[in-house]
Amino acid sequence: MTVEDSQRQAARIVGITYLAALPPAVFAEFFVRNRLVAAGDAAQTALNIVSHERLFRLGIAANLGVFALDVALIAALYVALKPVQRILALTALGWGLIETAILVTTALTDFDVLRLLSGAVYLHALEPAQLQALARVSVSAHGAAYNVGLFLAGLRSTAFCVLWLRSRYVPRALAIFGVVASFLMGVCAFAFIVFPELSNVVSVGVYGGPIFLFELTMGLWLVARGIRS
Repeated sequence: MTVEDSQRQAARIVGITYLAALPPAVFAEFFVRNRLVAAGDAAQTALNIVSHERLFRLGIAANLGVFALDVALIAALYVALKPVQRILALTALGWGLIETAILVTTALTDFDVLRLLSGAVYLHALEPAQLQALARVSVSAHGAAYNVGLFLAGLRSTAFCVLWLRSRYVPRALAIFGVVASFLMGVCAFAFIVFPELSNVVSVGVYGGPIFLFELTMGLWLVARGIRS
């Protein structure tokens, strides 16, 4: 299969966006939330967020940066892989754009948390405990939206990795690993929607570790080596 210059450029963009998106994603979803969100304790979570509001806002900003990079990533994946199988690439593109739109709503729920804990005059009609509980509900809504987004991300990434495998643009082992890691992430996210109690058993390392490693490796490969004919 002949590789066009536009595909090579798009593949480089894929590699760059993979590498650029990983640090802010880890910062927002692991460092910030693990530090501020206290499981099962609405009052402590509210206190943490009020005490570290700037950090919470930095987490929102980091996530928004990741979502902006995701649009560039998905578009570049489509350009690089559409000659392999246009319908599947277009389907993956659609899943990816819906995924990103849903994930953007997590930023809106985070702003709701800040509004509820702002101490504004119009909130004085509610008791502090009620405001803390409502803020914790918004924090939980962030997690629910993320599970929906990760399910669609699993579909999108699995489809694109199947195209990588069929194209032979990258090593087969790397493409196969991508298919497995993407499918695992999507299946786990869907399982958490149906059986939320599984999130207490299946850690993020089980479904997040493989896809993190794949995106890191794929990013480094595409930046250093590009795609081959």
